[in-house]
Amino acid sequence: MMKEGKTVINGWCAIPSTVSIEGMSGQGWDSLTIDMQHGLIDYSNALPMLQTISSTNVTPLARVNWNEPGQIMKILDAGCYGIICPMVSNRKQTEHFVQACMYPAEGYRSFGPIRGLIYGGVDYAEHANDEILKLAMIETKESLEKLDEIMLTPGLDGIYIGPADLSLALNEKPGFDRPENTKAYSEILKILEHAKKNNIFAGIHCGTTEYSSKMIKKGFNFVTIASDLRILNSKGKSIVEEIKGLDSKKEVSSTY
Repeated sequence: MMKEGKTVINGWCAIPSTVSIEGMSGQGWDSLTIDMQHGLIDYSNALPMLQTISSTNVTPLARVNWNEPGQIMKILDAGCYGIICPMVSNRKQTEHFVQACMYPAEGYRSFGPIRGLIYGGVDYAEHANDEILKLAMIETKESLEKLDEIMLTPGLDGIYIGPADLSLALNEKPGFDRPENTKAYSEILKILEHAKKNNIFAGIHCGTTEYSSKMIKKGFNFVTIASDLRILNSKGKSIVEEIKGLDSKKEVSSTY
């Protein structure tokens, strides 16, 4: 979709439940990301969740908890079609991430796609290096100083902005949907500009549909809106307020 110039609308899953992700899989998201960093999900939860997604046409992705090859390779073998890697700060770390996602000679991923051979077929390994989406998160002070060297790393498909940690790196309050008068907002546009210059994809995590639409208009290729847990809490809260006749203030998502 992104290669064709379309924007991917990505759902975010923090709840360790096949029932929850089964519901998300039927809502029309283009992709679903299993959050193994700040969500409540570990490998034993992620595997059946990936199996659930596989019953649909939704593309399964995962955010790993760190730039650790063993975890990256294992979740790819379990059925992920893409990895979002947090806290990538320089060229060396980017290479470390990208090469863990790719089989030799481009990388050092160990061969053993235990589920890949089921849904991808016997030629999985021949195409995996080209089909696995690799997004490095830009959210540290160092990464802001080394945007081009990160984005020029061979094999990297794109970057993904984590606004909360990005804000912390800039000594601002963490949260999504950064106002235009913040340093974080200026850096978000700068990161997007560098991604376009280097001809790679740009993704961002947003808290609301309004802000997501704004980022799409700015040129982001990949946009996440809130999370399953945030959607559940927000909708439940609005229902209770409506039935009780309470005044509701618009809530801006500030955490995962």
